[in-house]
Amino acid sequence: MRVAIIGGGPGGLYAAALLKRLDPAREVTVWERNAPDVTFGFGVVLSDETLGGIEHADPVVHEALQRDFVRWDDIDIGHRGTRYRSGGHGFAALGRHRLLRILQDRCRSLGVELRFATEAPDTGRLSQSHDLVIAADGVHSTTRQTHAHAFGPRVTEHRCRYIWLAADFAFDAFRFEIAETEHGVMQLHGYPFTAGDSTVIVEMREEVWRAAGFDTATPQESVERCAKIFADTLGGRPLRSNNSAWTTFRTVVNDHWSHGNVVLLGDAAHTAHFSIGSGTKLAVEDALALAACLREQPDVRTALAAYEEERKPVVASTQRAARASLEWFENLRLYLDQPPRQFAFNLLTRSRRVTHDNLRLRDARFTEAVEREFGCPAGTPPMFTPFRLRGLTLRNRVVVSPMDMYSATDGVPGDFHLVHLGARALGGAGLVMTEMVCVSEEGRITPGCAGLYTGRQAEAWRRVTDFVHRQSPGTAIGVQLGHSGRKGSTRLMWEGMDEPLPAGNWPLVAASPLPYRPGGQIPRRLSRAQLTDIREQFAAAGWRAARAGFDLLELHCAHGYLLSGFLSPLTNLRTDAYGGSLERRLRFPLEVFDAVRAVWPAERPMTVRISATDWAEGGTTAEDAVQIARAFAAHGADAIDVSTGQVVAEERPEFGRSYQTPFADMIRHEVRVPVIAVGAISSWDDVNSLILAGRTDLCALARPHLYDPHWTLHAAVEQGYTGPGAVWPAPYRAGSRRPRTGRTDDPRPRLTLSG
Repeated sequence: MRVAIIGGGPGGLYAAALLKRLDPAREVTVWERNAPDVTFGFGVVLSDETLGGIEHADPVVHEALQRDFVRWDDIDIGHRGTRYRSGGHGFAALGRHRLLRILQDRCRSLGVELRFATEAPDTGRLSQSHDLVIAADGVHSTTRQTHAHAFGPRVTEHRCRYIWLAADFAFDAFRFEIAETEHGVMQLHGYPFTAGDSTVIVEMREEVWRAAGFDTATPQESVERCAKIFADTLGGRPLRSNNSAWTTFRTVVNDHWSHGNVVLLGDAAHTAHFSIGSGTKLAVEDALALAACLREQPDVRTALAAYEEERKPVVASTQRAARASLEWFENLRLYLDQPPRQFAFNLLTRSRRVTHDNLRLRDARFTEAVEREFGCPAGTPPMFTPFRLRGLTLRNRVVVSPMDMYSATDGVPGDFHLVHLGARALGGAGLVMTEMVCVSEEGRITPGCAGLYTGRQAEAWRRVTDFVHRQSPGTAIGVQLGHSGRKGSTRLMWEGMDEPLPAGNWPLVAASPLPYRPGGQIPRRLSRAQLTDIREQFAAAGWRAARAGFDLLELHCAHGYLLSGFLSPLTNLRTDAYGGSLERRLRFPLEVFDAVRAVWPAERPMTVRISATDWAEGGTTAEDAVQIARAFAAHGADAIDVSTGQVVAEERPEFGRSYQTPFADMIRHEVRVPVIAVGAISSWDDVNSLILAGRTDLCALARPHLYDPHWTLHAAVEQGYTGPGAVWPAPYRAGSRRPRTGRTDDPRPRLTLSG
């Protein structure tokens, strides 16, 4: 086999060494445009997991790395004159020059041909003359650009400028330092990579960078000014450069990683922000996986498919974490006023990879100090602290999210709703929400949707609220009011989600005459008179909700339903007073809010659910969402329930664990209003992490409560918590400990005698 590798960075060199070691008969050639001692940046960080893979795959390389690694466990966070240290994290780093030298030497010892200061031939020629072409040619990959039609690259440029520098001394911990300057906030990321050297990355948003004059500064002036800004951190020592230049981070994603016998590796295939680790780590792991797949599979094409299948999910997970970390630093200014320890905890858990429970294992003393500062009583996890909204105090921070059940008859909730909502109330959540309850017959999504447009429906809901208040005292129950708009008159979800009814369809109304799906029913554009009628329908439903005994009311302005349709520029094309600017698009939803608030008891809270982004070009943005939330808060909303999407059928959501929580976080800190976070929050550890970091006030979970109606009580058991935030109903107390299952071998029988 003849293998051509484009790029002599760590990923390309390590792939070359592995492929040659596994099969000495392979002819492996590496082309690198730079000289062997030319590189950018300074230190490289590798995890213990990656090192374990290297040790298994090539002990020679691992041994050489071990001799040069600098190791440390602590992270220091400096902000406003305080510095907090968290331990137990475990890092290893070495100089980038040294890493390249180790890999170059290993390649030469194995017989790899290294061609430095040489441009690689065209990939078309290489793919004809070689069995495999590995493109490890970096973030600006020529190979990726040349074959963009096959790889499908998407490159996103972000908001911060940063520069890689070094200091001639070794930090004793990973350092995050915050500088608040007259131009804006700047941050330093620093870590040792030899016994006498540290990498120093200085980062700030583009507008701060320009305001500070870095856009016109010479390279040397930039270095000197960075050293001056962070003089306390550096102990007055200077910084040095290695052809360093200010740049913006680019996230690289490819739909496909291979094209014929050409495959992408490392930064050519993907990038992950430096704040969660090294791109070198991902490239080394790519090389390990590619070498393994080539060994295990019968031919190159099958091996490349297996490599992509193995690595893509891992990289996607890393990129989601990196994106969360990157955006946290982009929005750093939002968190500056947090209590110091909470700020530190927020920074440490920003990527969602380090969590409350994980950090407790690493550094229990630090985590307990954060909990005390937050106000957690001893032995109380953050999720079981109370929270007050207007006259309602919730005993914990868990919300059963609204979930459409499509099980009502003529809009009347029945036994199913009593059992469904009653079971979740008995399960310990602080607040249980109904599904979207429709304000009119025409406002239903499906024939199975529940309503509050008749007295009979209100009486049926009273049966549910009475059960919750009587059998689960301390649990609150809330109602979500909404109107389907253009998304109505469809089949039950399990019969065909968003599919029109086969018969008996009713006419739809919306802000503009646009169908939700191509070929779907076209709604009528609402007239001024019809808007008034619908506003009164909402108010009447709110009045019935109060008489039905609900503790909280939420106005549904999300997910493409009627009120959401007014907010999004993709679904509101009106040219009258209810369309055009965001202020005008807000007008009708705010009129509805005011009408409902006027009939809703003053002591009971009212919240609003919004879609913080449409996940579609030209739609609602995060910045718009802040303005929408601010408007509702100004009108008296007690909290904003922050969801995303489902507004247009052509959306492209960025799914992932807790993927919607950054929008809630932004609104909470920009608007200074309580928020409810939703979206793939699946564990009690996630809830504790989000609450303690100050990213949300309440967490709404849907599917976990379908899987386990007693999710909250079980979360308390698993954490050893027995306080007032999670009270087992008296008939269930015997089940408040996990049942033993199967045989146990503890204690073990004595089979030998001693003495």
